[in-house]
Amino acid sequence: MDWVILIASGVLEAVWATALGASNNFRRVWPSVIFVVALALSMAGLAYAMTTIPVGTAYAVWVGIGAVLTVAYAMIFGGEKASIVKILLLLGIIGCVIGLKIVGEA
Repeated sequence: MDWVILIASGVLEAVWATALGASNNFRRVWPSVIFVVALALSMAGLAYAMTTIPVGTAYAVWVGIGAVLTVAYAMIFGGEKASIVKILLLLGIIGCVIGLKIVGEA
């Protein structure tokens, strides 16, 4: 269950990062509200997961999921140019996150 919460928290990291960018320096209300709520839930989930998952592993997985999803969202919806190299690098991050999960259980 802790891994499920950690993964959900990583997804919420991408949500708050994207909302922060859309908030226009907190001048837009709804993106700002989404940022605050997603940030609080993401941090709470990370903190909970860290009670059983080692801190370094939990943080790396959380950041990896958030980074990959944030970049993927930006590439899909036009905020960032996609390239084969970027996609391969994102796949590398995903591989590392999966590797941390596997090694953590060994």
